[in-house]
This record gives sequence, C-alpha cells and structure tokens, in this order.
Amino acid sequence: MSEHTTNHHSAEEHPKGKKREMSRRQFLNYTLGGTGGFLIGIPLVWNLRFAIDPLLQASASGNYVKTVEESTITSTPTRVNFTISQVDGWYYSEPKMEAWVARGPDGKIFALSPTCKHLGCTVNWAPEGHANEYYCPCHGARYTVDGKELAVASAPLDEYEVDIKDGYVYIGPLKANSRV
Repeated sequence: MSEHTTNHHSAEEHPKGKKREMSRRQFLNYTLGGTGGFLIGIPLVWNLRFAIDPLLQASASGNYVKTVEESTITSTPTRVNFTISQVDGWYYSEPKMEAWVARGPDGKIFALSPTCKHLGCTVNWAPEGHANEYYCPCHGARYTVDGKELAVASAPLDEYEVDIKDGYVYIGPLKANSRV
C-alpha cells in the first residue's frame, strides 16, 4: 500500500484532547450558510407579521348602524338604505346595504335582507299582482311578510339584528331568520 492510501497517524500529529482547527472550506460554509439564513429569515419574519396582524386587530362584528326613526315603521315593510364600514385585511370599504324593516304583530321591529335565497336577486315588497308578500322578479320566488319561503326558494330570507335606541332603529349583522 502506498503512503497516500494508509491512514496511519502518529500520536504526535493528533494528540488526544486537542481539537482540530476549522478548515477554510468549513469556515466558508458556516459563514455563507449563516448569512444566507439571516437574509432569508428577515423577509419571512416580516411577512409573518403582516399575515398575523389582521388577526390581532379588534373585531368590528356586532356594530350597529343608525337607520330610521322608530315612529316611521309600520306593519308594511319599508325599504331602508344604509352604509356599513367593512374591513377585509387591510382593505377598508363602505358598501351600501339595504333592508326591509317592518313592525310585527307583536309590536317588535324586525329587518329582513332583500337578497333572495334562490339565486341572490333582490326581492321587492308587494309588486303588482303579489299583494302582501315579497317577490323576486328573477325566478318568481315568493316570501311572507316574515320572510318565510312560499315558492321556488328553499330557505327563508335572512334577518338583521335590530336594536332600538333613542327612538331610532339600529341595524346590525345578518343572522338566520328567527321569525319563521
């Protein structure tokens, strides 16, 4: 065997307890690996902060919007237009909304969504030929004054949460219809 293929080292070359020195290749690997990890880590941490930030913001759910005077509401549904403040991540918008507001036989005020449960068209109250019911012109869906489905649609109209304060009707978030 040649001198290059044998692995015989004398005790003087590598005494026990003494660490071997780092080679230039190891130093370069550690330096470049650490620098690369640092440079990749900064954007990851920064983007993680932006991904989590909306979760840390206070929730806007449960906000009510002042709409009309309580005294103007009768048993005949009235179309009420209102605007809500909406936050979606970092995007702020103020979509225009509407509701059908009426006073029930029990005297309590309720508000229904005008969105038909069949295919999402807007329902109207008592158009010609459909007295005392909501009617959807798109596919002929019909609903009672309480929002119960009569024809075509498979579910009742959604209901808004309602609060009465200082003589005004405040409309809140949508919920499942509790009237039917």
